[in-house]
Amino acid sequence: MLRKLYDWVLRLAASDRAPWALAIVSFAESSFFPIPPDVMLAPMVAARPNRAFLYAGICTAASVIGGLLGYWIGVHLEPLGHAILRIFGHPNGQAEFQHWFDKYGLWVILIKGATPIPYKLVTITAGFARFDLLTFVWASILTRGFRVFLVATILRFFRPALLKDFEKRMNL
Repeated sequence: MLRKLYDWVLRLAASDRAPWALAIVSFAESSFFPIPPDVMLAPMVAARPNRAFLYAGICTAASVIGGLLGYWIGVHLEPLGHAILRIFGHPNGQAEFQHWFDKYGLWVILIKGATPIPYKLVTITAGFARFDLLTFVWASILTRGFRVFLVATILRFFRPALLKDFEKRMNL
């Protein structure tokens, strides 16, 4: 089953619809969706390495816009925000992240946004904390852009070796 899903994603990644699918996944992942955009970005770069940085730009822009939805959920839909945090294993996430925002402020976004930690946890709790919106936006652009462009760069230049190793392990 995993092989069929992988093949389907590779076919989608090579299609004309791929940039839209990447944008949708990137947007949704920043606010409520469990699957990171890497599952679209990686095969898209593998299929068209000359477009790696275009795809990274799409991914970054959609992720930041989706982050604004997550922020909005934190500000205006607290019960939904709490439910999302519970689903992702952080039932006390608001208090935990509020403490982090109080203590570290901007660094929470800059560090957490560049890690594989689901970004929706940062965006929703930034809304809970009423973190400065302008700072949130520029920090999101910086940190999400860094992460996504790093992934795109690695895949663009090391793709053959990485794909071979990934496919070998996937067959296990």
